Amino acid sequence: MSAPYYSPGRGRPGIPPGVYFRMLLVGYFEGIQTQRGIPWRCADSLSLRQFLGIILTESTPDHSSMTHIRERLPQSVHEKVFEWVLRVAVSKKLIRGKTVAIDSTTLEADAAMKSIVRRETGEDWRDYVIGLMRAEGVVGPDARPTEEELRRFDKKREGKKVSNEDWHSSVDPNAEITKMKDGTTHFAYKAENVVDTESNLIVGAQIKPATTADVATIEDSLHAAQLHLENAGLSEAIKEVTADKGYHSTQTLTALAEHTDYKTYIPEPQQPKGRRRNLRDRTEEERRAILNNRKRTKGLKGRKLQRARSEKVERTFAHTLETGGGRRTRLRGLEKNQKRYFILTAAYNLGVILRQLFGIGTAKSLQGMKLAGALAIFVALWLIERLFPTMRRPLMSYGMKTRPAKNIFPCQLLVNWIFKNRLCSTGC
Repeated sequence: MSAPYYSPGRGRPGIPPGVYFRMLLVGYFEGIQTQRGIPWRCADSLSLRQFLGIILTESTPDHSSMTHIRERLPQSVHEKVFEWVLRVAVSKKLIRGKTVAIDSTTLEADAAMKSIVRRETGEDWRDYVIGLMRAEGVVGPDARPTEEELRRFDKKREGKKVSNEDWHSSVDPNAEITKMKDGTTHFAYKAENVVDTESNLIVGAQIKPATTADVATIEDSLHAAQLHLENAGLSEAIKEVTADKGYHSTQTLTALAEHTDYKTYIPEPQQPKGRRRNLRDRTEEERRAILNNRKRTKGLKGRKLQRARSEKVERTFAHTLETGGGRRTRLRGLEKNQKRYFILTAAYNLGVILRQLFGIGTAKSLQGMKLAGALAIFVALWLIERLFPTMRRPLMSYGMKTRPAKNIFPCQLLVNWIFKNRLCSTGC
């Protein structure tokens, strides 16, 4: 799928795309956030070199090579890698795709708030504040206030507001100003996951502008997830959709009821005390969509799906963004971040598949199996000792005295062997 983007007879031999994608998988499983850190880790580890197929006398690709490959390969190739992992899950019959849950979160962009400029004039924040000080007569027309004076004036002035309509980033125009999960304000993107509730696999992964409302993206994300499942070879269509109350709106429910066969389980936002939602001014189609969704959500199955949504979708964000190093992006532009997010979610799906097939989803879990196996043997020997306490060696003679030998089940020897070989999950 990447062969058309490589020339077979011109220039020096390129880095195989398989090495590029494997390095991105290493970044997820090692929790590496920066692109410079991935080549350094691959060059430092002998096991990762073997995984990449690079011998010790050869150098691993550096970060600039990864940048060139990412720019050369279009978004469709990264999307096919994501669908290839889904195809593996379909071949192993690990995914049904009947019931999905959807949710979104924010990704901090690689753009500081200091890089904001006015859309109409191109002024940065400093020049803008200086213009306000001159307009109010605080400083003269030719005066250049200090940083301390600028901060003092900016802190006390009224009507201070930073909106995306007036400001944008000079280094990443696609990033938008929004409030993050921790309450801080940054340039960010929005990541939206569609998760199969039975297998915990991500079937849809979209990157959107940060301020795009959830109700405006749910239908596109569901259609993209359905297309991924079809390309992966799954014949069954999505039938049930659950989401949080941020996705509830009359227009969204009506559009989903008219254009699709999805059964929605989306709770309604809480109304002020003493008020009820007025449906008299709605059309017949809108009332039917709202009431049907309300009936399904308040049922036993609706409450069960809500619990599954809050557990499983948030788990995907925890793995891909927190432990996988994806919460802070180091790439600029919507397309580049979409390429990166396809590989992050594909790596997460690969870990889920391995865990369901073998019980091990990460390399650290494989290291921990050594200790688990040794402990299992220790417990088995300990139980045998307790069940057969009379199993002793024959009496041994020591001159005039005789004494029984030690127990024939040497559990202490096994404990000493464990600590001697340092079998622990971190590999240290």
